[in-house]
Amino acid sequence: MADKRDYYEVLGLNKSAGEADIKKAYRSLAKKYHPDVNPGNAEAEAKFKEINEAYAVLSDADKKAKYDQFGHAAFDPAAGGGAGFDGGFDFGDLGDIFGSFFGGGFGGSSQRNRNAPMRGEDVGARVTITFEEAAFGVKKDVSFNRVQKCDDCGGSGAKKGTSAETCRVCGGSGQRRITQRLGGMAFQSTTTCDSCRGTGKTIKDPCTNCRGTGYVKVNKKLSVSIPAGIDDGERIALRGQGCDGRNGGPAGDLIITVIVKRHAIFERDGYNLYCEVPLTVAEATLGAEIDVPTLEGNIKYTIPEGTQPGTTFTIRQKGLPYINNQNRKGDLIFTVNVEIPKGLSEKQKDHMRAFADACGDSNYSKKSGFFKRIFDKK
Repeated sequence: MADKRDYYEVLGLNKSAGEADIKKAYRSLAKKYHPDVNPGNAEAEAKFKEINEAYAVLSDADKKAKYDQFGHAAFDPAAGGGAGFDGGFDFGDLGDIFGSFFGGGFGGSSQRNRNAPMRGEDVGARVTITFEEAAFGVKKDVSFNRVQKCDDCGGSGAKKGTSAETCRVCGGSGQRRITQRLGGMAFQSTTTCDSCRGTGKTIKDPCTNCRGTGYVKVNKKLSVSIPAGIDDGERIALRGQGCDGRNGGPAGDLIITVIVKRHAIFERDGYNLYCEVPLTVAEATLGAEIDVPTLEGNIKYTIPEGTQPGTTFTIRQKGLPYINNQNRKGDLIFTVNVEIPKGLSEKQKDHMRAFADACGDSNYSKKSGFFKRIFDKK
């Protein structure tokens, strides 16, 4: 006992250290010196054993109290201080510690229970539609691949007329417990059964259709309703149309991404539509009843006289329908763009000059106001 280092010193702690401090120090040191991290390193193995011995005492309230009073003598039968320390440890409370950095059971890795119900994977697909189809809704055929239970064996993986058997190695649990000894200490770990690969069952005569897997990949086609008002990049989820689940788990979903083609005239922002409508100089000057395009066809709209280029007008309820409320629609907002005529004949130019002379500056408020502001600053 005289050669033993103080347990607090081993863990780098002082005697006032609490339970959380002891566990924190142990986690750090055990990870550093664990044999899996330092294969073949005798010095690391010795330190690891020393660290575990210290922790086994200091993590136990009763043993810690005895150690604080008697030191190592508390566990030396020859000293009569206590029940003795035999080098064996109860690692019941260490599983969570080693699981946090070695992936599971002490000295090994934990495996998910492959016999538990597992949800099937989601499947993705894309569908391309026109702008009008997005506005009014449409039905589209969508093809996709999914994994489903084999029809021949019903998902068992065994040839028709036969059945899978319980694995004799693991008894159907899908896992095996392994005991390893290191420096006089016994460590137990849980690992996947090699015989059944964690399924708990073995198949002597596998199904020829699925090659014993119980599942096959198939191509499926569905007619999908695309709701009116859907936007580019939005997704539709069809529940239960993805890959089949395993061990009684639910199927995944089919996730369809909708691609909407651009329109030659309209742009959308939310549920509102935007477009430009060209006007002649005469229409903008005198006012006119013009045709304005909508997704349902052209409609008549009266432009007031003196309409300036870039003026916007709003027609209510002529936009796109709301997906969750088909009775509600966005608006159509159009901007007028006054087109200046080109290629005028001499006669047309004469008429234009006469028109300009007849108007004078009084009919152009922006132009006269512009020069007035300049002269007012002088």
